Amino acid sequence: MEERARSCLLRSKVTLEQDIKASYLMDHMISDGVLTSDEEDMVLSKHTRKEQAAALLEVLLRKDNRAYISFYNALIRESYGDLACLLHNDLPQLSPEYEKSYPNGMSPSVQVILSEGGVPQRPVVFVNRPGLLNKIREMMYKLQNTVGWITVFGMAGSGKSVLAAEAVRDHTLINECFPDGVHWLSVGQCERADLLVRMQSLCFRLEQSQISEPSQRPPSSVEEAKERLRFLMLRRFPRALLILDDVWDSYTLRAFDIQCRVLLTTRNRSLTDSVSGQRYSVPVESGLDEEKALEILSLYVNAKPHNLPEQARSIVKECKGSPLVVSLIGALLREFPDRWGYYLQQLQKKQFQRIRKSSSYDYEALDQAMDASLQVLKDEHSELYKDLSVLEKDIKVPAKVLSVLWGKELEEVEDVLQEFVNKSLLFRDCNHRPYLYFLHDLQLDFLTEQNRSQLAELHGKVVRQYQQTYNKIPPTSADAEGLYWYRFLPHHMARAGLSKELYMLMFSLDWVKNKAQIMGSAHLINDYVEYGAILDQENNEVRMQFQEFLSLNGHQLEQRPFPDVVQLALSQPHCSEVYRQALLQAQERANRGQLYLDWVNKNNLESLSRLVLHPHQNSVYYACFSRDGSKIASCGASKTLRVCKSTSGEKLQEIQAHDDEVLCCAFSPDDRHIATCSSDRKVKVWNVERGILLRVFEDEHEEQINHCQFTNTNRRVLLATCSNDKFMNTKLWNLNKPTSQNTMFGHMEPVNHCCFSPDDTYLATSSNDGTLKLFEVQSANEWKSIDINSFFPENDDETSVIVKCSTWSGDGKRIFCAVKNAVFMFDVAKQDMLLEIRTSRLSTVQYCQACPNSQLLALALSHYTVELWDFEANKKMAECSGHLSWVNCVQFSPNGSELLSSSDDQTIRLWETEHVHTSSAVALKRDFDVLFNQDDITVVAADSKNRLQVRSGVESLLVLETSEQQSRIRCMCIYRQGSAVALGMEDGTVQVGRIKARQVLRMIGWKALQLLNLQQTSVLAVGLELGTVQR
Repeated sequence: MEERARSCLLRSKVTLEQDIKASYLMDHMISDGVLTSDEEDMVLSKHTRKEQAAALLEVLLRKDNRAYISFYNALIRESYGDLACLLHNDLPQLSPEYEKSYPNGMSPSVQVILSEGGVPQRPVVFVNRPGLLNKIREMMYKLQNTVGWITVFGMAGSGKSVLAAEAVRDHTLINECFPDGVHWLSVGQCERADLLVRMQSLCFRLEQSQISEPSQRPPSSVEEAKERLRFLMLRRFPRALLILDDVWDSYTLRAFDIQCRVLLTTRNRSLTDSVSGQRYSVPVESGLDEEKALEILSLYVNAKPHNLPEQARSIVKECKGSPLVVSLIGALLREFPDRWGYYLQQLQKKQFQRIRKSSSYDYEALDQAMDASLQVLKDEHSELYKDLSVLEKDIKVPAKVLSVLWGKELEEVEDVLQEFVNKSLLFRDCNHRPYLYFLHDLQLDFLTEQNRSQLAELHGKVVRQYQQTYNKIPPTSADAEGLYWYRFLPHHMARAGLSKELYMLMFSLDWVKNKAQIMGSAHLINDYVEYGAILDQENNEVRMQFQEFLSLNGHQLEQRPFPDVVQLALSQPHCSEVYRQALLQAQERANRGQLYLDWVNKNNLESLSRLVLHPHQNSVYYACFSRDGSKIASCGASKTLRVCKSTSGEKLQEIQAHDDEVLCCAFSPDDRHIATCSSDRKVKVWNVERGILLRVFEDEHEEQINHCQFTNTNRRVLLATCSNDKFMNTKLWNLNKPTSQNTMFGHMEPVNHCCFSPDDTYLATSSNDGTLKLFEVQSANEWKSIDINSFFPENDDETSVIVKCSTWSGDGKRIFCAVKNAVFMFDVAKQDMLLEIRTSRLSTVQYCQACPNSQLLALALSHYTVELWDFEANKKMAECSGHLSWVNCVQFSPNGSELLSSSDDQTIRLWETEHVHTSSAVALKRDFDVLFNQDDITVVAADSKNRLQVRSGVESLLVLETSEQQSRIRCMCIYRQGSAVALGMEDGTVQVGRIKARQVLRMIGWKALQLLNLQQTSVLAVGLELGTVQR
């Protein structure tokens, strides 16, 4: 143990012996591994509490630094805060020998590991905070043999990121706990599309370290990226540490819930309540103590702390020891070391006040420090610094962007930025080339408030400078500059109030093509949603046309080589602005020799969507019909439950149901009650008619509850729930009892979905462990288990596939489950796989449900569509497009006539399945013949029911439809005068019939390979197997 720490214990020995109860403290110290059971017995053998305390201190004095730290933490946990304060100032480092062995406390190997993992470098002026560092490292050692989460939380500017980076600069810690490396990811506030970009970046970094592996395409969705990261961390980096810097919301954090070791910095200490696994936390004080703050100032001015003027202590007192403010003042004093009194006076001129009245943080010290900081800038540079008010939080920009904004040469801009960096007015990310620059969020808050009246003008300046620089040719590269303009140009236009410019930009097919090619379709769709209110003032229909075009074709815009956007846009309705612009471009290019196809009869297609609802102001995770089909209940990220009429969407109830996202809702068999479950680990039961809470179950699930469902009949009403708990993750509840009636054991990983069989005899559960299990409801015993992992031999042995959900056929004899991009159907009795449905490899099946009274199976897909399949015939019946984001859920109405789907686009859509049965069930086959006769078009083709269809005109009017043929139609030919059609059948016959008379003229018994029309009346040529042609 360090001499300083030992001396502190000896000085405080009398006080500690009088107050502590050794038995309480030793439990924590044994858990930390610094005290043995024998030592505990020896201490407890003493007769009095004071003697036990003295014996514990004697044992402690013979141990190392870790024991001192464990004793200190035990005092805090047992509410001996006053005694812990006696020890705080003398907290030792965990590895003092190591710190002496290598410069800066790091071995060369650790420097390489941290550099490759993107861990930020230590600041030039750095002051150690051993107490906090030791707390963080102590938590890290708890992740040595298990996965889990460490939350480093505190207010903005408190130094969380610096502490997190410094904590991993420890040779012993890396070797013992994280030998597979440390990977740093700056998160910040981000939407779904931004989150995907960050996850793609992390996947790329991890995959690049595996040089023997072939490179993979970037994941196309957050779900796919999460699975890719889960595989990489479990298979290739099982003992690596992932550091997530500046996490803001639980949705983002859940995207990294991949069963690995995670340290995150955040302002919200409760974020990890939404994820699974062990959780630890370390609070970071908002300010430094006086000694540490003075040490920082002394390093800036190259002096000893005791030689600093008296104004130094006053400055620290005025700014309350804020690390950011102390650094700002220190940077100013480095250039003007005789201005102590001046900067103190600047801080004292104003009363401390909030930067923003609506803010939950008090940035009073920063307000004064920023005022003082800007006083030393030249007038020209002050104006340039003011322009940075338009930047977004957590966004790093290259110097080229600022070169455009300021209208200066790149080298001159870099010199100005260097001055800002030197004065701590700007930060530079040196991990990228070229360098990226950013403001701390407190600095940006200050600038925004200071220039609030000029913000619109400043955003307008950005737009004007962009237009002047890129007058005719927009940026075409995907470098940091190009990415910035494509991402934020609409934002600057909106903030500047330049509505006309925003219309022209976003209602341009060229902008859509350029941005989609560089950033993908997700950002574009988000733009139309984010700026929808402004665009709708110009033309709501045009905005919806562009948004719908992207939602239906977004998955194609992710393909490489990049598709021709003009050709895609020509598939839009003739009344669409997207089509109009595409047609003009196609005509212009056709004059230069390019070929485009215009789909002339597309207006005949009818949408299957009957009703679109917008019940929530955020993602809709789940929606379901009432048992009588008259109502729809929905829930989602808005934390609300909403009930409406299924015929009109009229709202019946809206309830603020939970404290976190509501993940599922379910009607009781009599439709009187609705159950909801949430990420807040609670199950609630509501009265539908009155909207009042009847019961809360909140003590048994320890993790988020993913799904809930009532039994199908009133015979014995039970509620099933499943959660992310490790073991007790599936439960049955009786609404008349305060606790669960039964717990189903069997799954060792989170359970995503549960559903009762039609007769309520069994409960099916779908889990992250890669299995589908069937439990007997009456006994709660496991009845059958189907290993879905076995159907994915390409998956490695260490990771399981995730079974998303399951659904029963109407007769209860078959069961379906959704996994990745596939759905499997099994015979319940024999457990044999009867059917496998594969969707696009670029998509995932989010949910599936079988129709209760037909052979239809509905699939909710991540590429914004719903597919309907006939599981008896293994045939896709229809693809329902219209959603603008991921489809999270599908549910059939009780009579099977309607299907509802809920999506992240905040909408619910109702689809008419009866319409699907009649029209979409029939598809024309690809073998056909066509007759072009001046302005008339006649098409003959066989349909999926083996009937011949003859259609005429651009409107595709049905002229002839034969009865279903016994032998399969293999080929057909239309007579050039349009009066007769010949069919080649699989049984070797050829049938010839007049179109108008609808009668067979002739039967020929030869096996037809090809039918040719020789332009003579009633003469056909038929190719024979013998190689001859007969007339």
